[in-house]
Order: sequence, then C-alpha cells, then structure tokens
Amino acid sequence: MLDPGFALYIHWPFCKSKCPYCDFNSHVRDGIEQERWRHALLAELDHAAAETTGRRVTSVFFGGGTPSLMEPATVAALLDRAASRWAMAEDLEVTLEANPTSVEAARFAALRQAGVNRLSLGVQALDDRALRFLGRGHDAAEALAALALARRHFARYSFDLIYARPEQTLAQWQTELARAIELAGDHLSVYQLTIEPGTAFAAAYARGDWALPEDELAGDLYEATQERLAAAELPAYEISNHARQGGECRHNLTYWRYGDYAGTGPGAHGRLTLGSDKFATRRHRAPETWLAAVERQGHGLQERVALTPGERREEMLMMGLRLTEGVARARFRAETGADIEASFDGERLADLVAGGFLAQDERGLRATAAGQQRLNAVLAALAA
Repeated sequence: MLDPGFALYIHWPFCKSKCPYCDFNSHVRDGIEQERWRHALLAELDHAAAETTGRRVTSVFFGGGTPSLMEPATVAALLDRAASRWAMAEDLEVTLEANPTSVEAARFAALRQAGVNRLSLGVQALDDRALRFLGRGHDAAEALAALALARRHFARYSFDLIYARPEQTLAQWQTELARAIELAGDHLSVYQLTIEPGTAFAAAYARGDWALPEDELAGDLYEATQERLAAAELPAYEISNHARQGGECRHNLTYWRYGDYAGTGPGAHGRLTLGSDKFATRRHRAPETWLAAVERQGHGLQERVALTPGERREEMLMMGLRLTEGVARARFRAETGADIEASFDGERLADLVAGGFLAQDERGLRATAAGQQRLNAVLAALAA
C-alpha cells in the first residue's frame, strides 16, 4: 500500500499587500519582530513533535502569506529544529512559497543555503495588464527575472498562473500558456479565477465592475490548458496541478492522498492519526492571538477534534478525487475500515460511472476529466 508520507506545514501569515482575489490567512503589518516570531514558530514545532513522536517527515512546506519575507536565518533555524525533533527522509522535499519581486528574489540564494530545495513562485500572469488587475506587486519583467534566478538556485521550482480572467480570450491564453511552457521546470500550477467571499474581488464582482468569462469559454480555457500541458509532458496529476514525471509536489500529494500532516503557525490546519483515531487540528487564526497563545502556553492550538468514520470517508473522497490517480482502494479501506462499494449508495455510484463522471476498477475510484470539471456536483451526488 502506498505510503502518503508525513508532512510538516509552517505558516507565515504576512504579506506586503493583500491581493484582491485572496482569501488565505494573510495579513499586512507595518513591522514584524522576526526574532519573536522565530521563537514562537520553534515552540510550535516542539509542540507538534511531542504529539508525533517516531514519525518520519517526508516534506516541509513554508506557506503563507509570503514566506519569502521571512529572514533566511529563520528558515534555517526552523529546519534545523525540525531535523532535531523528527527523523527526516533522505529525499526530504522542502518547499517555500515566494513572490517574484526583485527584493524577495534577492534572497533565493540564501534560502537555498538555509535548506529550501524547491521554490513555488506566485507569478499568476505573464502580462502586465493582468498583473495590475490581479493586484500583484511585480510586473512581467520581474517575474521573468525571478524565474531565471529560481532556475539558477533550485533544481526544482514551480510557478502559479491564474486564467479565466475578465476579457481574456482563448487565443490570448494560448499565447500566455505557450510562454509558460517555455519557462516551466518540472511543475506548473494553473488555477481558474474564482470569486471568494469576503475578498475585494467579491465586492467588485457584486458591483458589476467586471464579468468573468461565460461558462462555455471557461470550459474551453480549461480544456485548452489540459491539452497543451499534456502535449508538453506536463500532464495534470491534480485538477489544477501539472508535472513532469517525478516532479509532483510530494507535500501536496500527502494532503490529497489523505496522509497525516502537522500544521504550525497562525491558522494552520493539521490531520494527525493518533492510535486508532484521526484528529483535525486548527491553530488560532489571527497572528497576534496565535503569538500570544504560544508565548503563554507553548503552542497556538485552538482546536483538536476526533473525526468520525463518516467524516474521514468524506474528506478522503473530497481530496482524493482531485487527483488523476483517484482514491486507492487499499488506502480507502485502511482509512475508513470499509470497501468503496460498501460505503456509498450502489445505484448512485453506478449512475455516476455510467454517466462518465467516475471510473471504478481494481485500483480504486477516480474522477474522469468530465467528473473533475464538476467535482462538487459529483461529491454531492455521492453523499446524497
């Protein structure tokens, strides 16, 4: 049975500015006490390690926010502490998210020396007009320069793009995608623009400031993305993520294969199997609240709840069907204690297979291309 690994997530909640489409736990502050935050994150690592004695870490992910705003010394200290608390895989993957501004790109060499071996760049677009619309702090020239630096310092790197932007045509996206393929390393993340509640874009969209592409065009953009990237040997291994063979993000595969991960830092979530139970953990979301809790009690844990068998099944399905490989039969049985066929209404499952939305075989259950485009509806039908 495939081992999904054990991952460590470290959240840095600060950004220089808040992007209008972003609903992540990110915050803008005038000043950050780097040493104070370093000590607090180290304390959280100690707390997480005490709960997961004997585990072997297969990946570390610095997410945000904008972790490239962390001092490289903080990154090095956190990785050193993790290595002193857990066994580390020989092929440990250490990813850090970065923005391609010139100030942050100047830190790439120091971040590599600190122990980061995979960089994830928030490029989002290769067009200056689109970057302004998306509220990014860089232009296309800075993005290209940052990608060149990433190639120089990191054997593995990825970057993000957002498509289905207002007024974007299929021809424009085809041109941008071709440029992205030329620049890509072993991984590329390509997301369709969505309007998230509570964001600046949600307010602008509600006012009618601009419109998203019609559903038919959005579908054409998605299909063109899949076809072009597959032809370039960057096929989708997850709905929005593409990789050359062996270039998949191992950290995110742990999530999607429903493995365990320890989440540290403000708002970080985790999933930990302790004994026969699986727990969902959540840290205090507000940075100052989390920091005060850590300094008071050694951790910022707000909630730890044992998941029911039904919740474990639903979470595993929700994550696993995002993957091209789907949900492995043996993993599903090990996690839920039941076979796939015994866990869902047989008639509904058969209808989804017959309709071309799911595929079922001896390996397990997976969503087809049509099913992945309608995954929320497929999941709702299975759970009905």
